[in-house]
Amino acid sequence: MGRYWNEEIECMSREDMKKLQSERLVKQVKHVYENVPYYKKLMDEKGVTPDDVKGIEDLHKLPFLTKADLREAYPYGLLAKPLSDCVRIQSTSGTTGKRVVAFYTQNDIELWEDCCARAIVAVGGTNEDVCQVCYGYGLFTGGPGLNGGSHKVGCLTLPMSSGNTERQIQFMMDLGSTILCCTPSYAAYIGETLKEMGYKPEDNKLKAGIFGAEPWTEEMRREIEKSLGIKAYDIYGLTETSGPGVSFECEEQTGMHINEDHFIAEIIDPETGEVLPEGSKGELVFTSITKEAFPLLRYRTRDICVLSREKCSCGRTLVKMSKPMGRSDDMMIIRGVNVFPSQIETVLIEQGYSPNYLIEVDRVGNVDTLDISVEMNAEQLSDTVKDIQKKESELVAAIKTMLGINPKVHLVSPKSIARSEGKAVRVIDKRKLH
Repeated sequence: MGRYWNEEIECMSREDMKKLQSERLVKQVKHVYENVPYYKKLMDEKGVTPDDVKGIEDLHKLPFLTKADLREAYPYGLLAKPLSDCVRIQSTSGTTGKRVVAFYTQNDIELWEDCCARAIVAVGGTNEDVCQVCYGYGLFTGGPGLNGGSHKVGCLTLPMSSGNTERQIQFMMDLGSTILCCTPSYAAYIGETLKEMGYKPEDNKLKAGIFGAEPWTEEMRREIEKSLGIKAYDIYGLTETSGPGVSFECEEQTGMHINEDHFIAEIIDPETGEVLPEGSKGELVFTSITKEAFPLLRYRTRDICVLSREKCSCGRTLVKMSKPMGRSDDMMIIRGVNVFPSQIETVLIEQGYSPNYLIEVDRVGNVDTLDISVEMNAEQLSDTVKDIQKKESELVAAIKTMLGINPKVHLVSPKSIARSEGKAVRVIDKRKLH
């Protein structure tokens, strides 16, 4: 097996790729217009018909899709194939209550696993490798995507899922895992645990790691590489576009190649929606040109990044995206979970607290922490310490139910959280992610 999973596509000339993208886009727009009433309505409102799209140069004429559209159309409103053709869903935690549910035909799964296979081969994976997948399985796309990619490449696949670190390490050492797939914070945790158990980096057989689903820095990359004795690679994806494998890093480790035969990327100004010239920093927008069941056209990811077509030493001609440099909305990614301040606010108001709160996110020893300070009202102030502690633990439980992660909650006296002029500062993110 060579350096590429699909050399013809991964090293295709710019002209040929544009031609392929244009053909697929024209077909996809027609497919969506005829089969998705929700999107047809958006197109009609914008005065665009499939005949107006003759190639990728016309992409900008199409309307955007946003997370709000996905919530409004939930669950079946954006489905482009009959349910009888769909074989699976995957899902991600949505902003408030409603989740994002994505549908897949068998062909959609094949193509997605193909994208993940490209990522595995790009880090040096072959059918001789032992690939340990400790992303979550189930509704989360991480486990199933890389599991499928690993099978395609022919690696011996360990479908570990996340957690149970002792078992992870036992299998890793006994079976000689060579490629590790998980979140960067979990990779760092495995590294620390190995050290505590008295192992040196050279005691394991790992050579590469594919780490995604949360933001991480170059410092963290170097730390993980040192503690596990590997090269650490980034991978990117969204449930809305299939899952991990939308883009992946090669051995150059200077950004992620986008699988442009499946996803057309644009960078827009988040305020105006205007398409920005190549090399500009702005919001990343994806159009799925091969997905059958759940094809999103011009989906706004809210991730801020830069695209680059500089020649890459790996020989791939696929455009590269930088690591996301933040978001154009207020979403935070904490331990791989999407968290919106509005979710926390909803819980506080439901439980009878004022919406005066402060969220502090930090990373302590490679694990994200979430601390929430909430102002009490005057009546609550007269409660005993014991009562206040009880209320804090009730809030912790309610927020954990909403987000799926454990916060620390501190009830503080009225007016003790600083008020700011203009937009309230609700979130302080102390993680050094840039």
